[in-house]
Amino acid sequence: MTQPPPDLARRVTPILDDWAFAPLELAVDSSWDDVVEAGEPVTLPHTWNAADGQAGGGYRRGRSTYARRVSAVTDAAETWVEFAGVNSSAEVYVGGQLLARHDGGYSTFRVDLTAVLADGPATLLVIVDNSANETVYPQQADFTFYGGIYRDVRLLGVGTVHFALGEAGGPGLTVVPTLDGDHADVALSARVDGGAAASVRFHIDRETAQTVPVAAGEAIATLRIERVRRWHGLRDPHLYTARAELLVEGEVVDEVELRFGCREFAVDPQRGFLLNGEEYPLRGVSRHQDHEGVGNAITEEMKLTDLALIRELGATTVRLAHYQHDQRFYELCDEAGLVVWAEIPQITVFLPGATDNARDQLTELIVQNRHHASIVCWGLSNEITLAGAGEDVVAAHRELNELAHRLDPTRLTAMANLFLLETDHPLVTVPDVMSYNLYFGWYVGEAADNDTWLDDFHAAYPGIAIGLSEYGADANPQYQSAEPAKGDYTESYQALYHEHLVEMIEERPWLWATHVWNLADFGSAGRDEGGVAGRNQKGLVSFDRTLRKDAFYVYKAAWSTEPFVHVAGRRRADRAEEVTEVVVYSNQPRVTLLVDGMEAGTTEGRRAFRFDVPISGQHQITARAGELVDTIFLRKVDEVTAAAVRPTTTIANWFEDAELPSPTGFFSIRDTLADIKQSEDGARVIASVMEAMATSRGEVGRGVEIPPAMLKIIDRMSVEKLLQQAGEVPIEQVAALNAQLNLIAK
Repeated sequence: MTQPPPDLARRVTPILDDWAFAPLELAVDSSWDDVVEAGEPVTLPHTWNAADGQAGGGYRRGRSTYARRVSAVTDAAETWVEFAGVNSSAEVYVGGQLLARHDGGYSTFRVDLTAVLADGPATLLVIVDNSANETVYPQQADFTFYGGIYRDVRLLGVGTVHFALGEAGGPGLTVVPTLDGDHADVALSARVDGGAAASVRFHIDRETAQTVPVAAGEAIATLRIERVRRWHGLRDPHLYTARAELLVEGEVVDEVELRFGCREFAVDPQRGFLLNGEEYPLRGVSRHQDHEGVGNAITEEMKLTDLALIRELGATTVRLAHYQHDQRFYELCDEAGLVVWAEIPQITVFLPGATDNARDQLTELIVQNRHHASIVCWGLSNEITLAGAGEDVVAAHRELNELAHRLDPTRLTAMANLFLLETDHPLVTVPDVMSYNLYFGWYVGEAADNDTWLDDFHAAYPGIAIGLSEYGADANPQYQSAEPAKGDYTESYQALYHEHLVEMIEERPWLWATHVWNLADFGSAGRDEGGVAGRNQKGLVSFDRTLRKDAFYVYKAAWSTEPFVHVAGRRRADRAEEVTEVVVYSNQPRVTLLVDGMEAGTTEGRRAFRFDVPISGQHQITARAGELVDTIFLRKVDEVTAAAVRPTTTIANWFEDAELPSPTGFFSIRDTLADIKQSEDGARVIASVMEAMATSRGEVGRGVEIPPAMLKIIDRMSVEKLLQQAGEVPIEQVAALNAQLNLIAK
């Protein structure tokens, strides 16, 4: 085929319709009719785990087949197919011939179809595999690994000479700005395939241009931006556009555009994050990409909904966990001014057989996304030490750290460490910066233990910057309580927990970044707790994004500049107490409460405003801050319906109701673990309890090793408190354990 004329230089054609899907592995030389007969028509994006991946228990992990009839792009010398995300591994065939295999479910990859389409249309067959293995991350984690071709697919038509398409899924263009006072020097590099004599004309915003020859498959130039306008987060997320035009005999035969920003940043152990030399506190949330009912096959509207929620909070940062997100979402963060932590899915348990895959996924993450102004760090792993951290783990992370700096010397490397990892472990200092995932006040200890832990670290290591990469508490809005307590899954406890954490963070500006876990509830097939199976409920909003939990407004009150007032507890409409507490969240300094239209009180303060209100019937409760108002309705009842509290295991009363015995001179569940472990028999009982708890939350609990520092915190707890935190423990099991302890003399 001849080189296309310039006006047909690059053709991009989405191919989302007319696919066939069979939920089994078919022969690689299967025809289109074979796949249609064995399966069903589907439109991409698609996942086969949209239902079972969110239902709890097992979900289908295995091999499935996708197929589509494709033709060469008209007048193009070469035709490529681009997959934006296929989970977890993909094999691409035409006519029984394996064209490519890609391992890693979250990054872009491309396949050259030119030769196999030379004789006309053919069936493109993709075998997709999300089954368990030891060589592709992730394998053990607290989220569902939805299988399928769940992001967009496009056909690309290019000329014989074109910008590189096969280099780690990257755009073929690299943009690296360096700031110097009021100007920026932008280093541009374009990779070219095809071999013909060519040159590249580089532009920035079509105002500055430079043409350079291609040598050894690469064209390099540096362009200066005078009086540069800096990308400065929410205040001014200004972006420039770099454009590379590939010229053959003076005619444009291919072109690539990337948007980028010019900014400087640093992390200081005492001042936190600095953007363009200014202190810029990174306070925000983490995000999983999946939505209720569709899994990870999300739409553009769903991406925009997530962005809108993050912006409504007033967050300055988002941790895009625990894998590479869709290219579109990084673009949205660039435009919005959100600072991004981007990472790969090396998570939970280190897999010696997957070190090559971790390097490949990190390479793809960086090569595909290093132009984004929003990204400031590359995350190497998350909680990778759940089952221990030997020399092989440390060595593998050092290699990843070096790889990241080689591919992108301009950004930091980061790690999110499990709260069980000792702070003096050599893994802690491998990346440039690190954060810890701390869950004191939910899985272990009390909320105030977060304060102590971070203060102790900062005092012991004043020269090391530390962040808080995860913290949170599960909440099912169905569950409400007048006396919320840790482990009860109530919306009200989650709000109280976050009230404490937001204040704790505010008092520690040296925390370089903090990320709430999580923006929204998400699918985790191994979970069955808090009244809902297959879901992690730590989100500030519901899985379908239609319900903002009260904790959402705690952060909106702390971070957002948009005036608002919100009365909490609207889902606890029925109340049995004579005098009830009404909580109002607002970013205004003064709130007035009206009961049935009459002023009941005015309070000045910050974020949370509390009022004691006598109730006797049905009441209209209105909070007013200036012109802002919000209203809920409450009703006095003799008894709260059972649906409003956790059944049988509600920790506010189930132990008391059981009246479990505590005989004098013998242990019971009300004794601390430290006291019980002084007895040899007691130590054996406690060991069995800890083993059971380690595996009670699905596969992520397998093989947990608890270091001495964490054991000290746990040992101060009573068995009763420990079980309350675990949640969903049948009273029969607790009674049996108490009976065992009653036989052991103190």
